[in-house]
Amino acid sequence: MRCVPQKLLDVRCVPQIALKVSKGRFGTKNKEPDFKLGGTQMKTFKLATVSALSIAAATAASTAQAEDLTLCWAAWDPANALVELSKEFESQSGHSMSFEFIPWPNFADRMLNELNSGGKLCDLLIGDSQWIGGGAENGHYVKLNDFFDAEGISMDDFAEATVYAYSTWPKGTPNYYALPAMGDANGWFYRKDWFERDDIKAAFKEATGRDLAEPQSQKELLEIAQFFQEREIDGKTVYGASIFTERGSEGITMGVTSALYPWGFKYENTPGSYDMEGAVNSPEAVEALEFYKEFYETATPPGYTNSYMGESLDAFKSGQVAMAMNWFAFFPGLYADPNTGGDKIDFFVNPPQNQAGSTLGGQGISVVAYSDKQDAALEYIKWFADPAVQAKWWSLGGYSAHNSVLNDPGFKDSAPFAGDFLEAMGSVQDFWQEPAYAELLLAMQKRMHDYVVADQGTAQEALDKLVEDWTEVFEDEGKL
Repeated sequence: MRCVPQKLLDVRCVPQIALKVSKGRFGTKNKEPDFKLGGTQMKTFKLATVSALSIAAATAASTAQAEDLTLCWAAWDPANALVELSKEFESQSGHSMSFEFIPWPNFADRMLNELNSGGKLCDLLIGDSQWIGGGAENGHYVKLNDFFDAEGISMDDFAEATVYAYSTWPKGTPNYYALPAMGDANGWFYRKDWFERDDIKAAFKEATGRDLAEPQSQKELLEIAQFFQEREIDGKTVYGASIFTERGSEGITMGVTSALYPWGFKYENTPGSYDMEGAVNSPEAVEALEFYKEFYETATPPGYTNSYMGESLDAFKSGQVAMAMNWFAFFPGLYADPNTGGDKIDFFVNPPQNQAGSTLGGQGISVVAYSDKQDAALEYIKWFADPAVQAKWWSLGGYSAHNSVLNDPGFKDSAPFAGDFLEAMGSVQDFWQEPAYAELLLAMQKRMHDYVVADQGTAQEALDKLVEDWTEVFEDEGKL
């Protein structure tokens, strides 16, 4: 998941009110649902683990004095799980943990303002993957290579896509500024109980000539959504699907790329060249963007002009839509929901079209360079990297990126969405991984929203203008 500031690395950004959580207690109210702990929500994930004593011996380092560390992140379901997980670190290390969890709409502005001002609020920061470039080049994050070498922490132990996206700068180089903390991708969930009803299955068969099932392509996804659009179920008019259309931060870009990537979209003709003409505005990209606009116009609820994560969740949980697009991070909470979860819900990866492709979300955890408690913060990084801790992180609702968790034979059966998550992470693609990402993202937000929602111009014109916008950004960066 992503969030963008109004202006890249602008120290003039006005800090927003943050949600302060101390000593492992999370009591804030957010639009997103609280994560529910307990064995009924997710099957117990059994891995070969070591005893609590050996975990402590492996992870706790001696320290001259106990510190109160502050970890900053967005306020959403996985943050609740991290509070619970971190209680073990407190007991093993002697340090205490405080948490600064900030609502997603304010997260980027608040944290980037904090970094640019050299603020000491955060000792540890779980920041968006797109912040790695700016964090490294501007000296906000501690480079972790020497620490990893000294402590025997290998990036080969983490999923390759997450290391590339969450940890490295320049991308793909062995220069690490974060440890993969939270794997994530854009996926789908649907009303399984509706899909299994005999009357609905018969109607779909009659209308399409095929059986109602999880879509195997983007075009099948739209066909199913259009079938449910304005259909009456149990006396209530329902709609096809909730997708991302939000203009203010990153929503419509994350939604549109979920169509672009399966069609074969590329940012450059040659990686690293910034040669965008004929790639960003290719015939495949045009077709995918036209597809997304058709989806918006023919298969979404009325008035769905500025919707993102919260609106998608609300539409689904209220029984308004048959399917919904959202991040895997929310799937544990959805499955636990007493009204629309359990046997009523199921999940699928973003369907392919010309190829497999899912929009990457997720974050890495970094040590903030301005912290006066870096040694203690590094202890937390070492503890969090432990395979046993990573296994518990998954069992609580966090999405571990550690290979010992992902490759365990029991992983796919550990949750109803676990196999889909693995499949999605095998085909993820990311938005521009550049220090100037905010300018790039704001340009795409405008062009996509203008075309898809505001009905301005054609898909070709929108993408041609986007190439012009991005060319100007990279020229200003001295990269063209």
